Amino acid sequence: MKAICQNTETYAAAQTLYWVGHLGLLYIIDVVVADMTTLKNRMIIFGINATPTIATVFAGSKIAQLYYDNLNFRWAFGSWAIILVGICIPILVIVVYHEKKAKKFGLYPEKPKDRTWWQACKHYMIDLATSAPHGWRSGYVIAMLVLGAVCLAGFVIWEKYFAPIQYLPWKFLKDRNIMAGCLVYGFMFTSIYCWDTYYSSYLQVVNNESITISGYVLNSFSLASSFLSPFVGLFIRWTGRYKWTAMAGLPFVVLGTALLVKFRTPDSGVGYLVMCQLFNGFGSGIFSMCMQIAVRVSVTHQEIAVVLAIWGLFGSIGAAIGETIAGALWTNELLKQLYNDLPEERKHLAATIYSSILKQKAYPMGSPIHEAIISAYANVMRKMVIARACFIPPLVLFLFMLRDINVKKLEKSRGTQSKSNVW
Repeated sequence: MKAICQNTETYAAAQTLYWVGHLGLLYIIDVVVADMTTLKNRMIIFGINATPTIATVFAGSKIAQLYYDNLNFRWAFGSWAIILVGICIPILVIVVYHEKKAKKFGLYPEKPKDRTWWQACKHYMIDLATSAPHGWRSGYVIAMLVLGAVCLAGFVIWEKYFAPIQYLPWKFLKDRNIMAGCLVYGFMFTSIYCWDTYYSSYLQVVNNESITISGYVLNSFSLASSFLSPFVGLFIRWTGRYKWTAMAGLPFVVLGTALLVKFRTPDSGVGYLVMCQLFNGFGSGIFSMCMQIAVRVSVTHQEIAVVLAIWGLFGSIGAAIGETIAGALWTNELLKQLYNDLPEERKHLAATIYSSILKQKAYPMGSPIHEAIISAYANVMRKMVIARACFIPPLVLFLFMLRDINVKKLEKSRGTQSKSNVW
């Protein structure tokens, strides 16, 4: 859909479907890994599982430049749709083979079906409205917002008082460790996406970097996080302590955030920007690993999948909030600031320049128009990094709310959490 889209609505629908599948795949992998490992060893495998990102940091940025120079974005989306399916087919064959093998030996009995394929497919027939005629005042927009809030509250009430078999036992929904771990993860993503969403454009326009170099700088955050993750897992395996391991990430996040405010300016060298990315990547990598184990120590084997889903939900909500804040600042501030900074005889070009990064890059460095573009970018980006800083205090507060549980001693007293441990 992304490869053939002709309008924003189709792209938005494609983006929704893509992220449902993307996060679904990651979720399945997390559940499988959790089921194959003991609690004390689990984070080592999760850390190793993150290391392929190290390769994609370098390969992805270069490939993006090649697509831009030689093909177009449609080929980029279309070719990777084929590549992804090709990579997944061998895994699917293995899963189907072992499922049939398990059924043959009576380890996986067939469950009775009380629904037809047609009934199942009807659940996916979603009528998406293309636009709201009166914006936020539109009746159906208000209805969806109210209904969503009511359903969320209703879910909590149902789980506590009426559910014959609870989705997640009430004692876990109000568990301090689970709530703190989820909230730290959510605030972490909110703070990241406040400044990360438009960073690639900033690097290309303000620092005059290529797509490749911009990708390297932007993704050095992921590089730092992925590189450190296995070592965080080993440290948790050695000490059994995840809370104080998480505290070790706090200086990185605080320092990285402070330096973002200092160095996210047009006259800062790229080396300083990479340094900020590395600090924030180290801190976020530590937080992510430690919050995963924090939400798991309070539940039994059968609730692992559910608590992972809730934990991931908080991350997705946090990312959505961060992108919304960044989008609001970009939409409401950049055009206005650009109009103010452009020379008087070029102010009529503000909307045209704002609408296209190609137009922004077309003006030579040092020209009055490009200097105005840089000034507008700097103003908006500074507000984005300040917005990030506002989410760090609640993150720290919830971090201190975590219980200090030794996972090594926990397994000795309670036994292994998973039933099919390989390691």
